[in-house]
Amino acid sequence: MIEQLKYDIVEQKKNKIRINNRRYLGNKYKLLDFINKVVEENCDGINTVADIFGGTGVVAYNFYSKGKKIIVNDILFSNYAIYNAWFGKEDINILKIENIIEQFNNTEVKEDNYVSKNFGGTYFTIPNSRKIGYIREEIENMFKNKYINFREKSILITSLIYALDKVANTCGHYDAYRKKMDSCNEIELLLPDIDENTNMDNKIYKMDANELVKDIYADLVYIDTPYNSRQYGDSYHLLENISKWEKPEVTGIAKKMKDRSDIKSKYCLKSAPKVFENLIENIKAKYIIVSYNNMAQKGDGRSNAKISNEEIIETLKSKGNVKIFETEYKAFTTGNRILEDHKEILYLCEVDPKKELNNKKHVKSCLNYTGGKYKLLDQITPLFPSKIDTFVDVFCGGASVED
Repeated sequence: MIEQLKYDIVEQKKNKIRINNRRYLGNKYKLLDFINKVVEENCDGINTVADIFGGTGVVAYNFYSKGKKIIVNDILFSNYAIYNAWFGKEDINILKIENIIEQFNNTEVKEDNYVSKNFGGTYFTIPNSRKIGYIREEIENMFKNKYINFREKSILITSLIYALDKVANTCGHYDAYRKKMDSCNEIELLLPDIDENTNMDNKIYKMDANELVKDIYADLVYIDTPYNSRQYGDSYHLLENISKWEKPEVTGIAKKMKDRSDIKSKYCLKSAPKVFENLIENIKAKYIIVSYNNMAQKGDGRSNAKISNEEIIETLKSKGNVKIFETEYKAFTTGNRILEDHKEILYLCEVDPKKELNNKKHVKSCLNYTGGKYKLLDQITPLFPSKIDTFVDVFCGGASVED
């Protein structure tokens, strides 16, 4: 009986999708053992983990499965919907969702719609594109009519994203499609393997990470920025388009949304090192882990890193004590080139409150006050204890020290 139960559970899970079952640039699923080893051997007292460039969400899910409270963020709505499917707080009716998915799979669609008119015969076969458009419209109508809540909507969008990704006529992203239609299998939606009793302390965001860190605290902040010039909003524009379902005009051979300004990352620009400095400066945490690969100048122009190894180390050193860990890893390239000695690197910064205090940019008092201490703050602040709850300045004068 027990063995049969175990077999039934395994068979049931085979027909469900897991969070890592998608093609995504920079996916860290194969590096989870490496990340876990570094954290377990070097970090103490980790209860809350923030993954502020969440991507697929596999790193957040890794810590969530270990019982940690998670904060997960990404600027793409498609990823935000996926996070709500796996980590959302709303109650869900699994049986209802299973019935909806079964109905979608059994429906034959012959009428054209937004997806078939824009992406049929290129990214998808005509039958699949018609079905994708029909399903997405039905999901939206169910939500508008309050038949499903936002998390249930997110679960259905997640099911659709994972399903269409398996039949997409691409090499794994949507910067381009194959000239020959190689993906002709019929689309089939599966139920995400989600936990109905999710952690009510989870927090999910869709915002600029540099702004987010000003308002959150986590014991461990994990950072995996885009680094090079490849905008994820361009690589996954089609998933973003279908997830949002605003039906915008698309342009060019790749059929991208005309306006993608809201999903552009500053980490893909020349200004990335300064943006990274700002991010690290505003993080409130015990530990910071930065994930990076030593692409440097090995790849083509678009693959080369916008932030150097030296810049990352120097920035993190201003925040605390830094350790470096590395492991062999096969890199993604846009051609057939094989990169030698390619490694994935983790920079672990144990935040030092005194260094934070010493490197803080002081604000000059607006008062032109005789005896003001603004120019002496760099000498004064290192003398203060690193852990204090109350500060009293009984002769505050121009109030420079209060900063």
